[in-house]
Amino acid sequence: MSIPDLQKLVAVARGDQPADLLLKNGKIVNTLSYEIEEESVAVLGGLIAGIGDYEARETVDLQGAYLSPSLIDGHIHIESSLLAPPEFARAVVACGTGAVVCDPHEIANVCGTDGIRYMLEASEGLPLDVFAMLPSCVPATHMETSGADLGPDDLAPFLSHERVLGIAEVMNFPGVVLGMEPVLKKVELAGGRPVDGHAPGVTGKWLNAYAAAGIQTDHESTEIGEAREKLRRGMRVFLREGSTARNLDALISLVTPANCHRFSLVSDDKHADELLGHGHMNATVAKAVAKGVDPVIALAMASSHTADHYGLSHLGAIAPGRDANFALFSDLREFRALRVWHRGRLVAEHGNLLSDPPAHVDRAVLNTIHIEDVTSDDFAIVDTGSAVNVIDVVPDQIVTGRSTAKLPVKDGRLLADAEHDVLKLVVIERHGRNGGIGRGFVRGFGLRGGALASTVAHDSHNIICVGAVDADMACAVNALKAAGGG
Repeated sequence: MSIPDLQKLVAVARGDQPADLLLKNGKIVNTLSYEIEEESVAVLGGLIAGIGDYEARETVDLQGAYLSPSLIDGHIHIESSLLAPPEFARAVVACGTGAVVCDPHEIANVCGTDGIRYMLEASEGLPLDVFAMLPSCVPATHMETSGADLGPDDLAPFLSHERVLGIAEVMNFPGVVLGMEPVLKKVELAGGRPVDGHAPGVTGKWLNAYAAAGIQTDHESTEIGEAREKLRRGMRVFLREGSTARNLDALISLVTPANCHRFSLVSDDKHADELLGHGHMNATVAKAVAKGVDPVIALAMASSHTADHYGLSHLGAIAPGRDANFALFSDLREFRALRVWHRGRLVAEHGNLLSDPPAHVDRAVLNTIHIEDVTSDDFAIVDTGSAVNVIDVVPDQIVTGRSTAKLPVKDGRLLADAEHDVLKLVVIERHGRNGGIGRGFVRGFGLRGGALASTVAHDSHNIICVGAVDADMACAVNALKAAGGG
């Protein structure tokens, strides 16, 4: 901020000049002192000038509603919403979300640096602050083929971008713990910036080693003992409540007024239908409150706590000098946003964005399937006379189980057994690197016929298809190819 602009802000804060906007007769949710204040908020331009009684060119009567800092999602893969950043903003801003910290890990595993660049460019000029952490695991694993391989030299240029905050979830925790140089170089690349973690089930000395390397957060705990140990070892615990994995119920009792500042609410992956039907961070805050968390603490876990971790001192709270990003709620139970302001401008009201976000198209991230058409013969699995291993889906979790099954056979080939919920599963390398196809069986989909196929398949995003009949599976895969992929 220039000296003249700063002088004007200070003059308004002193009460010597009128503010642009005064929000009065509201209850301020103070996420710094954990209390409710019945005060007015004065805004100059996009900043909060002061709290209290001020003169202003425009005054808005909040009629006793609760004025909260707009909400922050501390860890999300926007691509997993199946929405481009502008349409993602349309869905979440009206829910009271003012900022997200995204990890473009998914699109980077398909499109490499073009994917990271697209996410940054497509999120410019939105009524939503989109910050990015640089994906540390492209590829996520060498047991599957991804579309790119990004090392420290590929990532380093992005660190100069004003909205890049650090290094995203380091999924290769064995690489960190075992001191593998290529992995540690990516951690070191942060240079003092935040480094987020991904350590499901990691405890004991392995957890000590992971934290000692500089990993500061984790969003993968599924049991309270695991989360407690990570908290004790100095990690911030991100409580995940997404569309695929939901851990709030299992972990929320660990939060207390004394330790709550070490917790944040995140979504990780949130699908478009859930965003539109149930909400975003506001829905997670409401669930935390329903589970017994104080509403002000719940809001702080979705705002100031996250801002503190990422060094976003201009966000996350209603205080002088911070960005004028607010969400107005009628109550602190359901958290339905009545109005949303972004940098002092009213951007959403009663569940609707007030103007269309700017669109952005980049052909570098289109038409990303590079395979020949497939046939049912490509999915054949020869019968060996033995029971086969089956992947068992675990509802609401990203981990899976294992079992075995004896399957029907025709012409020497194993068939799916939809009657007993055992379907065929194939993964097809879609990036044009080796054309490999993995074949197996899965239980837990409940599909009785037909097939489902997707190019959204964490983390390498090859084509994944599940079905009861090989011919239907081939039809689904070829339809994806014709569509160009996602």
